Amino acid sequence: MRMWIPRALEPVLLRTVGQRPVVVVTGARQVGKTSLVRHLLAQHRYVSLDLPSEAEQAEHDPASFLQRHPPPLILDEVQYAPAVFRHLKSVVDSRRGESGLFVLTGSQLFPLMRGVSESLAGRAGILQLEALSYAEALGGHRPLTALDFSLRGGFPELHEKPQLDGPDFYRSYVTTYLERDLRVMLNVGSLRDFERFLRAAALRSAQLLNKAELARDVGISPPTAAQWLSVLAASGQIVLLEPWFSNRTRSLVKTPKLYLADSGLLCALLSVQTVAELLPSPLVGAVWETVVASELRRALAHAGRAGELFFWRERDREVDFLLHRGGRFLLAEAKWTESPHPRNAANLLVVAAQLPKGSVRRMAVICRCRNRYPLGNGVEAIPLADVKSLLD
Repeated sequence: MRMWIPRALEPVLLRTVGQRPVVVVTGARQVGKTSLVRHLLAQHRYVSLDLPSEAEQAEHDPASFLQRHPPPLILDEVQYAPAVFRHLKSVVDSRRGESGLFVLTGSQLFPLMRGVSESLAGRAGILQLEALSYAEALGGHRPLTALDFSLRGGFPELHEKPQLDGPDFYRSYVTTYLERDLRVMLNVGSLRDFERFLRAAALRSAQLLNKAELARDVGISPPTAAQWLSVLAASGQIVLLEPWFSNRTRSLVKTPKLYLADSGLLCALLSVQTVAELLPSPLVGAVWETVVASELRRALAHAGRAGELFFWRERDREVDFLLHRGGRFLLAEAKWTESPHPRNAANLLVVAAQLPKGSVRRMAVICRCRNRYPLGNGVEAIPLADVKSLLD
C-alpha cells in the first residue's frame, strides 16, 4: 500500500469543497494534486483528461461527457478540454446552493485560469498545491536532514518511495515536461534550445533576472526568452519574486529575482547529485536560498496567503525575503551556515529601520541550525523545519 504523507493544504481543501460548487487545484506536474483530491474526496467520481478519448469527448461533446460523468466529479488536467468549462457553468447554475460539485486540477496555469475566469468567475475556489515542504517531508517518518532535502527536493514520489534514484527521476521529469507540456503551451522550434534555456535559468536561481543576458547566453532573441520564462512560470517550474516597492522607497530595484521552484530539480539541472558534490559547490548558497524561498512560498500558498512574499534590494543592500500583510512586515535572510552570527542580521536591522516604526513584527535568519535561538536585537535564528511558524 502506498504511503500517504499528510499535506498542509488538506483542511483548506476540505473547507473549500464544503463551501464552493467548484474548486480548482493548480500546481506543477507531480506535486501531488491528483493524489490529494482522490485521497480526501473518495466519494467523488474521477476522470482524467490525460486520456485522449476522454479529452476528445469533453472538448467536442461536453454535454454527453457530463452525462457520463455526473457530479460530484474530480476532473483531472481539465485544461486539455477548454470547451467543457461553459457546460460546467450550466450544471452549477442549475444546482444553486450545492457545494463540491466539481473539483478541477491542472498543471498549465494560463489555459486553466482562462477557462475559469471566462466561465466560472464567482463560482470557483482557487487553491495552489506546491511540492512538499520540509516539514511535510518529515511527516513521511523517514530521517531527513535539511541538507538531504535540499538535494532531493519536494516531489512527493521521491519521499513516498525512498528507493527511487533522484537524478533518474529528474531526468525523466525534464524529458516528460519538454515533450508533453511545451508542445501544448507553445511552439518551441528546438527542444534542445529550450532545455539549454532551462539549465541556464537554473544557473541564475536566486539572482536578479536579466532577460537580455539569459537570451544571449542561450542564443535566442529577448522576446523568445521572455515567452519561455512566462511558460516556465505558468507551469510552476520557476518563480519570479517581485521586489517590495512603495512611493516612499523610490531607490528600490524593480527587477524580479528568479528562483527554480524546487531545489531538487535545481540540483539536477546543475548536475549536483550528492551531498559531497553540493557542499563544496560555489552554488551552495544559491541552492540554500532557493530552498528557503520554496519553503516560504509553500507555507504561504498552503495557508491561502500566496502573494505576500517579496524581497528588498537597494543599490548596496539586500534582504532576501520580505513578507507583507496588512501593513506589517517580516524580514528574513537565508544563510547556509549552521551557526549564524549576529553580523548575519546586519541588513535586517538596517532595512527594518527604514520601514514605518513598529511595522516590522519579526526578523529571522533561516539557516541550518538545529534549534531556534535569539541572535539579539529582535532577530532569531530559525531552522528550516520551523519556517511555517514564522507565519503565525
